[in-house]
Amino acid sequence: MFRSRSGPCHSSVPDREILPTMSDDVLLTSLLTAVDAVPDDVPLRLHVAALLADHGRAADALQHCSHALTRDPGNADALALLQRVTAAMAPPTTPLPVARPARPQPEPQRLRGFDWAQAEEEVAGIEEPLPAEADASTPVVEDVERPAVRLADVGGMQQVKERLELAFLGPMRNPQLAKAFGKSLSGGLLLYGPPGCGKTFLAKAVAGELGASFFSVGVSDVLDMYTGQSERNLARIFTEARRHAPCVLFFDELDALGQKRSHLSHSSSMRNTVNQMLTELDSVTADNEGVFVLGATNHPWDIDSALRRPGRFDRMVLVLPPDAAARTAVLRYHLRDRPVSDVNLDRIVKLTEHFSGADLAHVCTTAAERALALSMRDGRLHALTTKDLEAAVKEVRPSTGPWFATARNVVAFANTDGEYDDLSAYLRKNKKL
Repeated sequence: MFRSRSGPCHSSVPDREILPTMSDDVLLTSLLTAVDAVPDDVPLRLHVAALLADHGRAADALQHCSHALTRDPGNADALALLQRVTAAMAPPTTPLPVARPARPQPEPQRLRGFDWAQAEEEVAGIEEPLPAEADASTPVVEDVERPAVRLADVGGMQQVKERLELAFLGPMRNPQLAKAFGKSLSGGLLLYGPPGCGKTFLAKAVAGELGASFFSVGVSDVLDMYTGQSERNLARIFTEARRHAPCVLFFDELDALGQKRSHLSHSSSMRNTVNQMLTELDSVTADNEGVFVLGATNHPWDIDSALRRPGRFDRMVLVLPPDAAARTAVLRYHLRDRPVSDVNLDRIVKLTEHFSGADLAHVCTTAAERALALSMRDGRLHALTTKDLEAAVKEVRPSTGPWFATARNVVAFANTDGEYDDLSAYLRKNKKL
């Protein structure tokens, strides 16, 4: 992953009492679950960001803060919290050398020559200033992955796999054949859909299919409070990706980095960030051969239209909540290391339609907590049963509901060019439109 330097400021978010560590974990877990359920609730997201910042999780806090700014760019609390978080992430600065006290000037009549030894002693502690470019923050590749996962490791989602194969993987594996049919190998692929449905895992599987390196870029790796630094971060990220080609360059939460410029003020620094992204994708100053750019977003309708033009993120793949086969695979995965007895997975799969992968993981965790509580009360091990999972399903609400409510309005009023026809078909099939 790429990291960048940020700078100092203070937050106007009110101070809050520091709770014990165990209570903090429970509180944060509950609040993060609430944020997943209502991702566009700006005050809730800022509250969570402030709590994360209070407990040393500045990078996580920055992601929530940046997301809040995409919803409400002029929010004063969000801007102040952004400054506070970026200040916390800034490395300690090197203290300036202490100037030596000036030596008294000799009397003019006693000066007989220049004392070179004395001059060298006076300037010995002064360091040569670094050039502006060298002094700037440089993103560092901390975790270059070579994913071992393949599309075969993704449970279900057959339609998504077929779309990935036709639109992206097939032409990349057969460049000569693609060229014969006039199929362009340039451009990027945008994965969109409800949160928690496996977009990042699919991106890693694509890298595994291509045998390429995998670079994951988050909002905090790019955005910086200093003017011009975000653009430089993006330029260096693409430079590193080209140096490690072949690679998959994956931008998570692309709507936060490439939001519509029409929604930004003319003085906003985010406009320049979007412009820099367009420049890098167009390969104006360098060759992107071997750099496969993927993006993931929950809100494709908030992305600047220029980023969706041919040669950029011109192909979209809808990643929906897992189907029955995928839900079975996800439930098996999360139950594999837990004591299980007499579990009817088919029944649980039927009860969890429209649940995201993250929701299914939460169902398994909630059911395990119930079995653990019973085991502690009786003093003997009680394995997980269908009854525990059914009770957990009633307790956990699917987090995809708010997303589909927004998507329904987009399909009904903004699908003028047919780019959301796949989403429209799904909503009609499931009687959500």
